[in-house]
Order: sequence, then structure tokens, then C-alpha cells
Amino acid sequence: MAIKYTPEHEWIQADDPQQAVVGITAHAQDSLGDVVFVDLPEVGRTYAKGETAGVVESVKAAADLYMPVGGEVLEVNEALRGDPSLANSDPTGQGWFFKVAIKDPAELEGLMDDAAYANFVKENS
Repeated sequence: MAIKYTPEHEWIQADDPQQAVVGITAHAQDSLGDVVFVDLPEVGRTYAKGETAGVVESVKAAADLYMPVGGEVLEVNEALRGDPSLANSDPTGQGWFFKVAIKDPAELEGLMDDAAYANFVKENS
């Protein structure tokens, strides 16, 4: 499945309709600047769509990390804890934040595709 995006600049990729990988977008990391710390969600905890699941801190600011869909956190990217700059250097690859078991796959349908997100960023920049 293609990557989907939230208005809060998270991306989610669900190759399996029951599980997905979540991170922040290239636009988000560009806006934040050099990421120096990440507070990742707790593995095993269930979050509602839109709920704050963590924090990203940079040299410029701190930003909340929101759940793009409701579900249980299955795994967090421990490499990101040790090297938060991965969120800058590879935000949609090695800089992923966590994996989630999706509670309601229909929530993915309300998120933006590449074209809609690009337009959203353009209109809101």
C-alpha cells in the first residue's frame, strides 16, 4: 500500500491492512530542523486516532507526534532513540518511529495520498 499522510505531517505505510509503520514526513523534519530527541510511544499501549503518542524535539522546537490511526503500538524504532538524526537523514526509511496494529483499517481511507499531501503542504506553507 502507498504511504498516507496526516495534516499533522505524520506518514503511515500499511503493507498489511492490520499493521503499519509510522514516522514524520520530510516536510516535518525540514520544518523542525535538526532532531535531537524523540519520545516514542509505549509498546503495548493502545492509542486513539489523533491522540498524542510521542514528542519530537529539535534545535528549533518541540512537536507532538500524533497517531494517524487508532491501534496498539507493536514496536518502536530503538535506533531512533540512539540516533534521533535518522528522522532528518531518512524520515521515510530508517527514521521510522513505530509500528502499530491497526484497530480500524477504514481510518486509513481518511488520510491523504501523495498528491493530496503535496497540495496540502503547498497551500499551508
